[in-house]
Amino acid sequence: MAQGLSHITFIVRDLDRMETILSSVLGARKVYDSGDDTFSLSRERFFLVGDGHNAVWIATMEGDALPSRTYNHVAFKIDDPDYDACLARVTGLGLEMRESRPRVAGEGRSIYFYDDDNHMFELHTGTLEERLKRYARGTGDAA
Repeated sequence: MAQGLSHITFIVRDLDRMETILSSVLGARKVYDSGDDTFSLSRERFFLVGDGHNAVWIATMEGDALPSRTYNHVAFKIDDPDYDACLARVTGLGLEMRESRPRVAGEGRSIYFYDDDNHMFELHTGTLEERLKRYARGTGDAA
């Protein structure tokens, strides 16, 4: 049985640009840079997002960009009071944003954006518990 998430790997053309995105938008901390060594398939860098045992390990590896953009994405939790500051960081990097899907009150707010290699990210203010609670009330209750 899986015990949880181990890591997320993104294949990117420019390790430096992806490092800027991860550190500026997600507050990621670089913990490893392979330099010219290739222990895996190509040069790579490792980052941690978050703190303690809840930190997420993100690996970036040099390679070709995804051929197209889809709705497949990775969502990171943010606090609602941080929403505007996060939005400013995303727009400040000139990242292309995707309009948020229609939402009902009580399921949180989201910022969707693409990196330079067609990966989509979401910054989301809600939790699964909040969303399930709201959905259980049905579509007739707008508040």
